[in-house]
Amino acid sequence: MSAIETAPKPTSSVVAVEEGGARVDLRTIADLVEPGARVLDVGCGDGSLMEILQARRGVDARGIELSQPGVNECVRRGLSVIQGDADRDLVHYPDGAFDYAILSQTIQATENPKLVLAELLRIGRRAVVSFPNFGHWSVRSSLFFKGRMPVTKSLSYSWYDTPNIHFCTIRDFVELTREVGAEVESAIALDSAGQRVGMRLPWAVWNLLGAQAVFVLRRR
Repeated sequence: MSAIETAPKPTSSVVAVEEGGARVDLRTIADLVEPGARVLDVGCGDGSLMEILQARRGVDARGIELSQPGVNECVRRGLSVIQGDADRDLVHYPDGAFDYAILSQTIQATENPKLVLAELLRIGRRAVVSFPNFGHWSVRSSLFFKGRMPVTKSLSYSWYDTPNIHFCTIRDFVELTREVGAEVESAIALDSAGQRVGMRLPWAVWNLLGAQAVFVLRRR
């Protein structure tokens, strides 16, 4: 099966993993969100994505974040946030409460990724998920030639202090979307330099060349 890439082109070119102080995947996500949408940012961290979405897309953004420092920083920035756990607290949100439920670079750190993804699809008309790809060639190379768990730009923690407990590849995630009955509306793979991997390539090629991926999903 070929990868799907139907999302609009970004308004600014992606040139690096870090650009203008924000992660490239956050800027990529912002370009996928319709202006004025209602957005729930799950695992919102310090509020960087919500700030970008408000500034660039004029959205009504709400956040949920587990860490107290993250919540404090969101409040300092004047953002709407509550402290909560993606694994346990999404159940309290009503069906279809948001246009987009977003989970950026967090699904691999959840206890039950399948349940969290199902909840995102219930809460939002669309779910947007970004994650580091454990199938990238640099990860495979590190494991094969060095026999060690990899440390890369997208997977920057050592094995003993990583918050990531469920590593996955792009192909793993595609299979998960099928299991939860989600349709892939659009998908983007970014290489280690933050550039988009070719648009119409098979999932297997994205799995090899994509350092991270962003998926837009909706219920079937």
